[in-house]
Amino acid sequence: MKFMKLGSKPDSFQSEGDNIRYVASESATDIVINVGDVKFYLHKFPLLSKSGRLQKLVATTNDENSDEIYIQDIPGGPAAFEICMKFCYGMVVTLSAYNVVAARCAAEYLEMYETVEKGNLIYKIEVFLNSSVFRSWKDSIIVLQSTRSLLPWSEELKVVSHCLDSIASKASIDSSMVEWSYTYNRKKLPSENGKDPNWNGVRKAVMVPSDWWVEDLCELHIDLYERVIATIKTKGRVSSNIIGEALDAYAMRRLPGLNKGVIQSRDMTKYRSLAETIIWLLPSEKGSVPCGLMLKLLRAAILLECGETERTDLLRRIGQQLDAASVADLLIQAPAGETSMYAVDIVQTLIEEFMRHEQSTRTYLPMENELQEDRDPKFSSDASKILVAKLIDGYLAEISQDPNLPLSKFLGLAEMVSRFPRASHDGIYRAVDMYLKEHPGISKSERKRICRLMDCGKLSAEACMHAVQNERLPMRFVVQVLFFEQMRTTTSSACNSTPELLPGGSHGSSRSTTTNTEGDWDAIATAEDIKALKGELATLRLERHGSDASLNDGTKTDPEKTAKMKGLAMSKILSRVWSNKERNGETSSSDTSESPGSGSVTADETKSTPPRSRRHSVSN
Repeated sequence: MKFMKLGSKPDSFQSEGDNIRYVASESATDIVINVGDVKFYLHKFPLLSKSGRLQKLVATTNDENSDEIYIQDIPGGPAAFEICMKFCYGMVVTLSAYNVVAARCAAEYLEMYETVEKGNLIYKIEVFLNSSVFRSWKDSIIVLQSTRSLLPWSEELKVVSHCLDSIASKASIDSSMVEWSYTYNRKKLPSENGKDPNWNGVRKAVMVPSDWWVEDLCELHIDLYERVIATIKTKGRVSSNIIGEALDAYAMRRLPGLNKGVIQSRDMTKYRSLAETIIWLLPSEKGSVPCGLMLKLLRAAILLECGETERTDLLRRIGQQLDAASVADLLIQAPAGETSMYAVDIVQTLIEEFMRHEQSTRTYLPMENELQEDRDPKFSSDASKILVAKLIDGYLAEISQDPNLPLSKFLGLAEMVSRFPRASHDGIYRAVDMYLKEHPGISKSERKRICRLMDCGKLSAEACMHAVQNERLPMRFVVQVLFFEQMRTTTSSACNSTPELLPGGSHGSSRSTTTNTEGDWDAIATAEDIKALKGELATLRLERHGSDASLNDGTKTDPEKTAKMKGLAMSKILSRVWSNKERNGETSSSDTSESPGSGSVTADETKSTPPRSRRHSVSN
């Protein structure tokens, strides 16, 4: 910190209590100046030689035959007035970033100009400010912070504008040219904290990070911080990503409980204004602000009841980069009074904004999208949709643990992304399974509807193994999983394509002559059913290993024979399942409708199997 000492005489100001100040001198004082609630017993001559205002006040009091002056509105109060009086007496006074603005404003009030006396206080303070304070990074911040209590004087004297320009210019400089001290505690480099594996105990010079200034500005009050960031933006030399990092750090510092979604203060008006200002300062460029920060600000905006404009703007901007969000950030608590734990409606709005943005991008920038795909093979217009689908799958898995979550909200959210491309349906399977676990009382039709969200053909082998052991799933879905697991075990020569088995559909070109009723298919798999299915699944895998071994031995395998073997095994599985259901007394009348999720076996096997009213008949 920079200092400036003025005067050479010893400081002879003394106090009597808290409200009396006087100069220890052989000559008696001849004027009393009341500044606020403090009385100053002083001498006229040294004061009048340097202060134009005191000259006028003394002249007025002499006309009224009084030696007492009252000054109530001097900026900086008694402390700043005392600095000016010590200067008039030639006493030693030290100026620093903490008191220089108050002294400058008080000197202006007292009219301590060069026209009154050469080398007066205003001139000396201006030299100190321009030659030292405004050239110092931290001093400029301290001075700017001190100007808040001295408005409008500090504004009119251009102290605020000089500080803003000084800070913004230094923040905008190339980081390689930074030579002054700064605070940087948020992300210390490994070499700075001794965790660098190549660190040998010798401190090496490190490159100054581009966001070196972020921490120090967090000390500023929000109204000054807003003006600093606006000035930095005006300079145009700091990237929007760094501005976003600065706002992130400031929000974390100034909004207590932001990470936890709880604003720990009763002063809601203060924090509402702060949150709205931060939202207003967010750079407009997409991706410049972490999606997590905007979701935290959205959470704060809801808790603080910020204006509709701020919340709408956040929802729009978050929706544009929803693919960069995390599940934890989406877990926004529902407003008080709602039975559900989480605000699912907000997430639905974010998905709508995401889809609207995707559609507008495809509509207005088709050529740019095609060029980007040509330049970068990894780029795909559907890449963001894949990430959003994965995000929502994870979100559904979390909120499904809420016992008060209505099925309509779960389905509504899941169906919004049902057409989004996915490499795997394991995520939605996990969400569905968790919902069924937490809501065992839902009806058969509801269970069937929720299972329609999943595509059995896109479940991993691990998910299939879990599904065939899952007693919460309808038999319809378990059998469909087995069909697709069977397809995986067939060789490429036996199966030229993967069949599609969708709820309510059939596999193969012909229809089954006898089918099970909806009650059978929607029934929950029993422990015995599951055990039978697991056994047959293991058999299928053993047969696959045997086929692989024969191929390795050079033995040729007949594709038609392999397919027939697989069909026989599948028929055996279904026979076992429905035999178990008959033994358990689960009988129902036959239905002539097409069996949903039916599989394919050879015609010979179909004929050789005795017809049973509850058997799921499968035909080629």
